[in-house]
Amino acid sequence: MQTRKVNLTTSDQLTTQEAAKILNVSHPYLIQLLESGEIPDHKTGNHRQIFYQDLIDYKNTIDAKRQETLAELAKQAQELNMGY
Repeated sequence: MQTRKVNLTTSDQLTTQEAAKILNVSHPYLIQLLESGEIPDHKTGNHRQIFYQDLIDYKNTIDAKRQETLAELAKQAQELNMGY
């Protein structure tokens, strides 16, 4: 697991670049998430900003779904005697 530094402003707002780094996704993919409404954002002038807590809430939701999926796949593999 890599550790990355992110500078938070006093209002805990992130740029889209910072948010993409935290999620370990490309900037264009993050923009898709924002445009689809999966992650709330707001504009400051022409720049999109993301509240840190909104990003962490999204990350926690995605991580939980990932764990559920992996657990289900492991269960299926065990039922099929695949050696897991």
